[in-house]
Amino acid sequence: MRHGGLILIHQLKVQGCQRVFCVPGESYLAVLDALYDVGQIQTITCRHESGAAMMAQAYGKLHHQPGVCFVTRGPGASNAAIGLHIAQQDSTPMLLFVGMPARAMRDRETFQEFDLKGVFGTIAKDVIIIDEAVRIPELIARAYHISVAGRPGPVVIGLPEDMLRDRSHTADCTKVKPVKSAPSRSDMIDFQKRLESANRPLMIVGGPNWSQEIAENLMTVAEQFNVPVVTSFRSQDYIDNRHPNFAGDVGIAINPKLAECIAEADLIIAFGSRLGEITTQGYTLIQAPQSSQSLIHIHSDPNELGKVYQADLSIVSDPEHFASALGQLKKPQRNHWPEWCKKICGHYKTYIKPVTTPGDVKMEYIINVLNDVLPENAIVTNGAGNYTAWLHRYFQYKRYGTQLAPRAGAMGYGLPAAICAKLSYPDNVVVCLAGDGCFMMTAQELATAVHYGVPVIVLVVNNRMYGTIRMHQEKSYPGRVLGTSLTNPDFAKFASSFGAHGEVIEHRRDFRAALKRAIKAKVPSVIELQVDEMALTPSKTLTEISESFAD
Repeated sequence: MRHGGLILIHQLKVQGCQRVFCVPGESYLAVLDALYDVGQIQTITCRHESGAAMMAQAYGKLHHQPGVCFVTRGPGASNAAIGLHIAQQDSTPMLLFVGMPARAMRDRETFQEFDLKGVFGTIAKDVIIIDEAVRIPELIARAYHISVAGRPGPVVIGLPEDMLRDRSHTADCTKVKPVKSAPSRSDMIDFQKRLESANRPLMIVGGPNWSQEIAENLMTVAEQFNVPVVTSFRSQDYIDNRHPNFAGDVGIAINPKLAECIAEADLIIAFGSRLGEITTQGYTLIQAPQSSQSLIHIHSDPNELGKVYQADLSIVSDPEHFASALGQLKKPQRNHWPEWCKKICGHYKTYIKPVTTPGDVKMEYIINVLNDVLPENAIVTNGAGNYTAWLHRYFQYKRYGTQLAPRAGAMGYGLPAAICAKLSYPDNVVVCLAGDGCFMMTAQELATAVHYGVPVIVLVVNNRMYGTIRMHQEKSYPGRVLGTSLTNPDFAKFASSFGAHGEVIEHRRDFRAALKRAIKAKVPSVIELQVDEMALTPSKTLTEISESFAD
């Protein structure tokens, strides 16, 4: 006989769960009691449910298996919604367990009662409420299967607190084995014909279930066929950015020359990417629903094919199997793309040459130091803000799994993601870039990093404003600034108050040494970069932005 909490934790152990992230609540004390007894599952207690949910999402992205988060009802579940939304938009497997009031209290608007299905039904792949302890193994297996199947995503599981105390003789379920799809022979024959008939082909890669092996296989094929490859929004680590066939990324502030080449292409091969709003520049680079370019769309979920774009050829396939099938293609009898490939990849090499921006701490210099100093397996995380424009433009990712950034564009993601990454890969250097506004959204998780001895490095880009919003404000209403200025703490002293290492950089010449000290530190480090408020983008100053849009 086991109580529901113990049955639940045993099921997580069967499914391979190694770590859970939580903010404790009285509604799931039986689960905490079970975690106390069951080994091999580490419990990370966070300081806010949004941080816990972001860590679970980052875990899912890193490991391709559901990251697990536990929160309590009402306020706890509400706070965790941001992590759930990131998991949905980033196609990341994740399980959010929510403690609930006792079953007899339901539908009376009891204390902190929360309609899980009504609130989360639109952003979760499924919402499951477990009312009987005997069904815990069945429903946990179902949640795992749904979370990883097709296009991965989050599943919410409601846990009535009295159900968790019930006892049952129920047996454990076996580990879920993900179902994978592969392209048919006729698919690949059609693919080869369309590729060979193209004059200006271009491949866009992204989406879930990628791996270093897929990246290496793909680039071998791309090199053999002279096909340029670009990555979708915040998927820059999907291939080695130093590879001669890499042509850049299709994201916010896209290289204008790359945008021209995408419009010029006569064949777009979308491999794994959904072709969302950012990647398609608001569905303009690739017109929806029927693109002007010939379109081949490959995705692991048939529901994503034809959802927005009516492709000329749609292929349902897991990335691993499609990359393997690409390796079996016959090499074209005539190689008619080398000049096209050289042209488009040349634009990328030109675009990453630093453009000088105002101030003594220049972000283009900071990113190039990161390129020089960080090892190839260093993991770089970030949230949202204009500071990311320098990172995405100048930093060169060398291996898959080294970029953790929310495609949902959520602020505050960088620090929780960095903590998760360092817990998963303690021997890797982990660096978080965050704006001053971005960092303060989840800054309390610095306490979590100190508590568990996780020596992450946080670079706080301090321009004393919500920079992205200020930029758009100056574009739309020049000189009429309201609501975007910030008052910040001394970030170095803030870090020291937690027991972390803190430094302030006022000139770029001091950064390299500070970064090396942080890498050697045994505690978390916060390096404040005091940047000029005029430097809002890698190419234009705040004044130029305002003047160009003023009458």
